Amino acid sequence: MEWLERMNRAIDYIETNLTTEIKLEEAARMACCSSYQFQRMFSFITDVTLAEYIRRRRLTLAALELHNGSAAKVIDVAMKYGYESPVSFARAFQALHGITPSMARQEGIALKAYPRLSFLITIKGVEAMNYRIETKDRFEVFGIEGVFRVDGSGEEPQTPAKLWEKSHANGDVKRLEECAGELPSFVSKNLYGVHAVCSYKKTEPDTFPYMLFAFKGKGSNTDGYKTTIIPAHTWAIFPSEPHTWDQFGETIDTLYRRFYTEWLPTAGYEQVEGLELELYGTKDSLNYIELWFAVRKV
Repeated sequence: MEWLERMNRAIDYIETNLTTEIKLEEAARMACCSSYQFQRMFSFITDVTLAEYIRRRRLTLAALELHNGSAAKVIDVAMKYGYESPVSFARAFQALHGITPSMARQEGIALKAYPRLSFLITIKGVEAMNYRIETKDRFEVFGIEGVFRVDGSGEEPQTPAKLWEKSHANGDVKRLEECAGELPSFVSKNLYGVHAVCSYKKTEPDTFPYMLFAFKGKGSNTDGYKTTIIPAHTWAIFPSEPHTWDQFGETIDTLYRRFYTEWLPTAGYEQVEGLELELYGTKDSLNYIELWFAVRKV
């Protein structure tokens, strides 16, 4: 329940500041997590980015203000809801509502409304969720690191998915796997040599680190790679069902979504700094994923 209260406090802050500057780090502070973690959770839970939610809410309120007989000029309404010019406001308004801002004043005109979000526990069904809780000592990993902006902007590669794509294409994944050495005893022997870790260190606001990694152990060759220590943690581990490569995107998204929407709100744990591992392997001659979330009891 505490997790839900935190998320709703963050939404309260956003709603209160729709006509002023919204500081994402402040919303994240109310949710007791990093800005990146908050935006990531929000997207998985709602199927819309936080930036898009804020945009829709502002344009909903702007349309109501214009439609309900406000004498304010369109440019004043635009400025009130964060748009620097009537042109950019009109473009965004028409993209959402299908009409121009001036047309919104007409009686009987059709508008779209996106209501305020509230986070609640709902009964979604009886499908079992497989997981296990394990405590691990610190271990080291090494690999190819990228630091990405939450909104996906910046120089290529702009996202972890593009880092994977680039690293497969240029042979970096294969070379890293050749340098991996033996897998540690605390993971399944059915794993591949290369995996991924997210949010393992502090970076600039609204950015996050992501590394394609191999476990450092006997026989590893770390020359030329970034090395980092993963501290001792308790981990909530969620395994996938075996799947084909064309099912990979849906499989990993479902694991993340169920963790955030079904397990985390009711389990009595909270995530630690957004730290996550994505471990890849094979099972029953198909692909297999384990998501590891660093957690602690609340």
